[in-house]
Amino acid sequence: MTLRNILLGATVLCAATTPVYAFAQDAAPADAGTAVDDTDYGNDIIVTASKRSQTLQDTPVAVSVTTAAALEESQIRDLIDLQSSVPSLRVSQLQSSANTNFIIRGFGNGANNAGIEPSVGVFIDGVYRSRSAAQIGDLPNVERIEVLRGPQSTLFGKNASAGVISIVTQKPQYEFGGSAEVSYGNYNAITVKGNVTGPISDTVAFSIGGSYNRRDGYAQDLKLDTDVNDRNRWGVRGQLLFEPADALSIRLIGDYDKIDENCCIAGNVIAGPTVAITNALAGGPSVDANNPFSYDVYNNFLSMNEIENYGGSAQIDYDLGNLALTSITAYRKVKALTNQDSDFTGADLIGENSQDLGIDTFTQEFRVTSDFDGPLNFLIGGYYFNEKIDQKNDIRFGADFRPYAGALINPAAVLTSPNPRAAGNAVVSGLEQQIGSILGNPAQFAGQFFRQGDGLDEAYRLKDEAFSIFGTVDFEVTDRLTFTLGANYTKDRKRFSTNVISTDRFSGLDLVSTGRTAITQQGIATTVGNALGLGRPATAAEVGGFAQAQPAAFGQISAGAAAFATANQNNPAVNPLLALRPLQFLPPFLNVPNAVEDGKTNDGDLSYSVRAAYELTDTVNIYATYATGFKASSVNLSRDSRPLASDLPAIISGGLGVPNLTSGSRFANPEESTVYEFGLKGQWDVAAVNIAVFKQSIKGFQSNIFTGTGFALANAGKQSTFGIEFDGSVRPVDGLNLTLAATYLDAKYDSFINSAFGDISGSTPAGIPELSMSLGGTYTHEFAGGTKAIAHVDYAYESPVQIVEGLGGFPPAQGLLIAQNLKREVNSLNASFTIRLTNGLDVGVWGRNLTNAQYLTTVFPAVAQAGSVSGYPSQPRTYGGTIRYKF
Repeated sequence: MTLRNILLGATVLCAATTPVYAFAQDAAPADAGTAVDDTDYGNDIIVTASKRSQTLQDTPVAVSVTTAAALEESQIRDLIDLQSSVPSLRVSQLQSSANTNFIIRGFGNGANNAGIEPSVGVFIDGVYRSRSAAQIGDLPNVERIEVLRGPQSTLFGKNASAGVISIVTQKPQYEFGGSAEVSYGNYNAITVKGNVTGPISDTVAFSIGGSYNRRDGYAQDLKLDTDVNDRNRWGVRGQLLFEPADALSIRLIGDYDKIDENCCIAGNVIAGPTVAITNALAGGPSVDANNPFSYDVYNNFLSMNEIENYGGSAQIDYDLGNLALTSITAYRKVKALTNQDSDFTGADLIGENSQDLGIDTFTQEFRVTSDFDGPLNFLIGGYYFNEKIDQKNDIRFGADFRPYAGALINPAAVLTSPNPRAAGNAVVSGLEQQIGSILGNPAQFAGQFFRQGDGLDEAYRLKDEAFSIFGTVDFEVTDRLTFTLGANYTKDRKRFSTNVISTDRFSGLDLVSTGRTAITQQGIATTVGNALGLGRPATAAEVGGFAQAQPAAFGQISAGAAAFATANQNNPAVNPLLALRPLQFLPPFLNVPNAVEDGKTNDGDLSYSVRAAYELTDTVNIYATYATGFKASSVNLSRDSRPLASDLPAIISGGLGVPNLTSGSRFANPEESTVYEFGLKGQWDVAAVNIAVFKQSIKGFQSNIFTGTGFALANAGKQSTFGIEFDGSVRPVDGLNLTLAATYLDAKYDSFINSAFGDISGSTPAGIPELSMSLGGTYTHEFAGGTKAIAHVDYAYESPVQIVEGLGGFPPAQGLLIAQNLKREVNSLNASFTIRLTNGLDVGVWGRNLTNAQYLTTVFPAVAQAGSVSGYPSQPRTYGGTIRYKF
């Protein structure tokens, strides 16, 4: 489907009566103790996208809003589910519950590495959630979710270069009320939610809520004989609202949630040549070859995801009449302990790949907002951010990695053996003896290559301190025309350190110098053998005798052999040890800071926006915006952190080099984004429409690509996207509401020379569908006596799109070609039917992904298995029933 299809769809909807939806102009949220009025389709919902309370119609920003009613009807439980309602938003669940990636308009990253700054900022009640581990719990008692599209750095700072997700929860109420909800679904899914709110006094109100969400796994581990990809999470949240005077409001929030889940399976997408080896070592199937949607996997231990996320905030609002003061102070803590069988096979290749992550975040925001009767108004504020990250990783070889390495070295010897494990071990033992002999002691490496338990012990620390000063000025030229100027100056400083120790003895070998020694020895032995007329290479004793008898001749032979070895040490045809380099997965690590690298970044940026908003009529507004955005440097807190190529000569000359040290990146430089946008918003009694046309680009886009053994962090030169967003809703008859949201994106890398797959300038970035859309309909029928029947259906579509730019583990051209043929297309249908009684009781049934659409959320080279590809399959069909009571 193309741009023409979007315009055709828009025309059809307009013909139905004139559309609207996007900027979610639904009814204002009900109090906690009242049922959501499903027949009220008013268009005056209040949002805070511009950090002012305005109606959606009067907010000149591209923002989609999902209301509490929509969340209930579509059974949206977390931000991963939200993408089915917001076409410009993509949320990807990666290798663990703590790794989730948010993308808006094709821009966004940050999930796989705690040091990488997110491009999409997630805020809950004005408090920034800095990392994905703090963002993916079940949604609390939500009033609405606003998704702001495009750079929002003017008001939201350094982590909003692609957009913002703002979750607004319900405040405590002075009228006693609450709700309780129980759902049961397939895979033995049980969800329990409840909240209570009410007054403590005339000036103090409270609310307290909790949730429990448990589900059996929808996949089966056939080796461990258990279900996997389960769900097990719970949380509590309490609030106090103090209003001692009409002008003063103090809102205190505290929350705690915990996740303890087995997630996330990876299916085999392409079974490469190593599958025969892993099958042999596993004594049977090690993967369900080429069948990721069987949801059958083979692992040696269950994945672990134990995540605690808690914190508190205090928001103080003081009304001075023409000025309003707001202060938001918050502290958050995240503790995440994860472990995974990362080779995703039944062979025990990776015995541990664990991470112990701790994140402490303190934020303080203060702002002053004016409300003058005259033409000029302003907002000015400051923001402080202080975060500390402590991360410990361990990756260790499993029991089968040693024979696996032997099979990679000599496949025939292992695969034809009745005991593949013993045969593989024997091959490695021979290699140990061979290299030991070259270096003068045949036994020095005995039993030391690829030992179970060897690997990397990793520790990383990052301290990030940032502040920003921001403001906007609105000038009403006429009653209908308003100009807005905004600016944000941000200063961001990071300090990071590493303490990484490798116990992988083989990865510490210099196969170039060792090969040079072997070539020299072989050259001497061959030449001496010829000189002695042996017709074979001379033995060590014979070489020694020749050297003693003819020292001058031996000196010439040695010099010639050494010269030949030096000239050919990097020639794979002459130095066979070079073929073993792919087995050096975990080489010694040059820690930072050191004498050359100080482990610091220091960024500063002035972002700004210029906007004109014009009220064409009482029901139609238009706006035009130019805005810039900023994302600070991201630090590579992983074993793939490498010195810059420009620093490598100083490191080597300073004697800091470690064996097999290569260049890469310690950090990626800042991103700078720009957007040109034109928007139209219209609202009428029974319909509304919102259209945005934009050209958005990011210079220095921070790309983080998995290569098969690690991640490559690099800055793209420039990525740009032309897009059109359409949101509409219409109520053609009483009780029926129809919605359509569609996004067309034409994205490309204007320049990306140093990608993990070479120069891909001019290509389309992977994972960005050309067309995304969400269509929905809700029909409410009221019976005599007030009982209501509510039927809802929504459909999400994404056009076919290449999932990744390229794949490691293959020759570069082949990796690019295979990636081009791996595409994702989404066709997902959700529905619900609810009977709402007049006593506050709801009884309903629901289903998500009723079409059982199957697609891969992402694919990647199988870990340490060249030629194989793994991928994360989509969640299968789920369905169930819900009983909800509101009082």
